[in-house]
Amino acid sequence: MTISRLGVIAGILLASTAASAADISPAVVFDMGGKFDKSFNQGVYDGAERFKEETGVAYREFEVTNETQREQAIRRMAQRGADPIVGVGFAQAGPMETVAKEFPDTRFTLIDGVVDLPNVQSVVFKEQEGSFLVGVLAALASESNMVGFVGGMDIPLIRRFACGYEQGAKHADASVDVIQNMTGTTPSAWNDPGRGSELAKGQFDRGVDVIYAAAGGTGIGVYQAAKDGGKLAIGVDSNQNYLHPGTMLTSMLKRVDVAAYNAFKQAMDGTWEAGIKDLGLADGAVGWALDENNEALISDDMKAAVEAAAASIVAGDISVHDYMSDNSCSY
Repeated sequence: MTISRLGVIAGILLASTAASAADISPAVVFDMGGKFDKSFNQGVYDGAERFKEETGVAYREFEVTNETQREQAIRRMAQRGADPIVGVGFAQAGPMETVAKEFPDTRFTLIDGVVDLPNVQSVVFKEQEGSFLVGVLAALASESNMVGFVGGMDIPLIRRFACGYEQGAKHADASVDVIQNMTGTTPSAWNDPGRGSELAKGQFDRGVDVIYAAAGGTGIGVYQAAKDGGKLAIGVDSNQNYLHPGTMLTSMLKRVDVAAYNAFKQAMDGTWEAGIKDLGLADGAVGWALDENNEALISDDMKAAVEAAAASIVAGDISVHDYMSDNSCSY
């Protein structure tokens, strides 16, 4: 066989491999709150949109509006040949496990939960580390020495946010008081801005002047209450500083956009792998937002303090307690 013929054959094989890798049909099942919740779901949406814009590959999507739809939506995507399928939120773990067993040749990525199957990629985050950083900023920005936290659904995951935030605040100022409220115990707690506003106003009445909301769409009410009351708020998951420039102190960034983008891109490139990915500060997966919308609120001393804390966490000199390790908060 001549060298030229070998080259032609090699080229055909490479082209075939590339076509196979690119032959994907991605899908996203958003959870309650919707893809435009300006927070967690929207972060995933942004990542999926980035993939579509860069590659020209469209994706299917479904927005869950009640709990019974999760398994149905994931199964329907698999039946239609979607691959990979991204599920958004811990509540999709059970439904995804069921469907992934039925479709062993389909790849699934779960963001914010864990399913231990050979065709499931589970992406979880060290939210406590990012929350620690915004806790530092909250304590340093507070004039009343009282900061607050409003969580969405009262679950261990959200307690992890609260615990990290309290640790960061106490690290910056051991005398600071931290007031906490959870919105509710059902999924509706993620999308109740009115209740978020009520809880925030109640905390402000008690003397709090900075509130961190980890509550999905409910947080929108918290941020509005802070603006109306001349107080400060801290966003979550996505950069929410733009919502109310001047009263959004910062946002705790949780790069679910990157998780969604990577799930699709890795499937296309042939590098997608099942297993658990536990991502934190050292991976650039959590952090805090500084931009033109909040730079006037962050002094040089505050910036130096939070950057020092971040470096210490990455170096292992500060160990941020994970509430989900034993359902307690210590610091």
